[in-house]
Amino acid sequence: MEFLVSLYGTASIAHQQIFYTIPRAGHLIAGSEHRIRRDHFPGHELILCLKGNGSVRVMGQTHPVGPGDFVWVNCHHPHEHGGSAEEPWEVLWVRIEGPALDHMCRILSVSDRPVFPSFDLASAKPIYKRIFDLMAGDSALAPARLHAEVAQLLSLAFCSRQESESQTIHIPAILRRTIEHLKLFYFEPHSVDTLAASAGLSTSHFSRLFKSAFGTSPIDWLRRERVNQAKRRLTESRDAIEEIATQVGYRDRFFFSRDFKKLTGYSPREFRRREASQR
Repeated sequence: MEFLVSLYGTASIAHQQIFYTIPRAGHLIAGSEHRIRRDHFPGHELILCLKGNGSVRVMGQTHPVGPGDFVWVNCHHPHEHGGSAEEPWEVLWVRIEGPALDHMCRILSVSDRPVFPSFDLASAKPIYKRIFDLMAGDSALAPARLHAEVAQLLSLAFCSRQESESQTIHIPAILRRTIEHLKLFYFEPHSVDTLAASAGLSTSHFSRLFKSAFGTSPIDWLRRERVNQAKRRLTESRDAIEEIATQVGYRDRFFFSRDFKKLTGYSPREFRRREASQR
């Protein structure tokens, strides 16, 4: 095992409250015996596999890792990772801490799918290099710049997951504009008739095409989108629940609370309290 880069960082309390921070980072060429097993540990590890092979085990499932793969490990839960005995991996890695990381993990289904295959290496490798340079330096601007670099890395992870999901779900070209419109204007009133008309289709044809592509009706898809947006507002803001219901397109708080609990298992108030307790 050889550490080509091994860095430590200690962030101030003020920086920890507003920035993504990095307590540990490095560039490792693993040996055949190198393996990390933990019940829990602070932070989240973001690992980029450059060469060789390895695996990560979370939630009782083992996931193979190969060259070009990106791995996100939520270290707060039991985990294990390391290179293969036959061809140990070479990796760049950072351990990060910061706001809303657990929430982002849930959005990206990290517990079920910690490996992001065929990651954008050309964009990711320079980010790790800049992080190493910033941690090795002594600039007063380093905390803000490190935050920006981590944000770019998380953005790549988000885009990678979205692209893989869009390949799994084939969206007919005639529906793409409708979906883009709904994602931007989910809070506006919509009906199947008006959506079908905007796509230039009959209501029945539009509904069949939509259900074939997404496995659900247009209104149910919109309901889920509104609840997802509400989850973000409940987590990130202190706005009243009735106000959030209006923000995401509900005219009646009762129907908002009913749909929210049906889709999440929690009332809006319970969800906000639960998310706050996990920060």
